[in-house]
Amino acid sequence: QVHLMASGGGLVQAGGSLRLSCAASGVRFTIKDMGWYRQAPGKQRDVVATITRLNITNYADSVKGRFTISRDNAKNTVYLQMNSLEPEDTAVYYCNLNTYNSLDFWGQGTQVTVSS
Repeated sequence: QVHLMASGGGLVQAGGSLRLSCAASGVRFTIKDMGWYRQAPGKQRDVVATITRLNITNYADSVKGRFTISRDNAKNTVYLQMNSLEPEDTAVYYCNLNTYNSLDFWGQGTQVTVSS
């Protein structure tokens, strides 16, 4: 059974940094894309950043220049380095992965709170 374990969330002051990690276990197929999404209270879940197996990245406009996504294919792990955090970044962050045979999996979410 596939399990995505996200970690690294927490409480930080505006301007601070956090690094999220998400390790996937039990994946029997080759992972294609990995990504981070976030959902603030009362809002829909939105994409933050994605990365392909060949390390092509994509970012939401709101995080460009502040966040960096990376992955370690050998460890089935995706990271999100978040710098210059703003109160608007407060949300539950979810990791996601899909495979070349169109399977899609989500992690349990990790809370990020940025105080002003």
